[in-house]
Amino acid sequence: MSPNYMRSFSEGCLRPPTVIGQFHTLFFGSVRMFFLGVLGFAVYGNEALHFSCDPDKREVNLFCYNQFRPITPQVFWALQLVIVLVPGAFFHLYAACKSIKQEDILQKSFYAGFYMFSVFLRIILEAVAFWLQIQLFGFKVNAIYLCDVGALEKKFNITRCMVPEHLEKTIFLIAMYTFTVITVILCIAEIFEISCRRLGILKTQ
Repeated sequence: MSPNYMRSFSEGCLRPPTVIGQFHTLFFGSVRMFFLGVLGFAVYGNEALHFSCDPDKREVNLFCYNQFRPITPQVFWALQLVIVLVPGAFFHLYAACKSIKQEDILQKSFYAGFYMFSVFLRIILEAVAFWLQIQLFGFKVNAIYLCDVGALEKKFNITRCMVPEHLEKTIFLIAMYTFTVITVILCIAEIFEISCRRLGILKTQ
């Protein structure tokens, strides 16, 4: 791919054809990624090291932590961010290959429909991620986790484990849920903006 295509692709990703899309990019790229990258590491970075069970043995701690965290929140949310970006990136790659200017996207029905479809896909992916997050992490992190260690052939089947910084993790969970909801609202608003521009209610850029 030529440098011109790459430049068009990057400009499309950073400056979508709608005002709300540009705000979504700013929110998604700066606030949400910064929150996950910086604060997420501070909250979850050393969780496995401080996760302890009774009895406090390495094999029990490791087994129970893997049971407690089938996937670490940082990895889940990083995958969510990447996957949600795919539909928009695919559209802007198509636009770059076809040499479509950003200001022309909303002028033609096919391009506008294609772009709107990519926004719909973002909404669906965010909704699926929201549901998966509920299944994996719930809405609250308890201070005590009851672990089933029967598979280790111990004399006991259930052991108590201490979850470090559970209150901070609960706050962080709620924040990530909130970010997902905000993103979905922005996507819905972007579809509304596209529809209004297509109907002539709003002037095109």
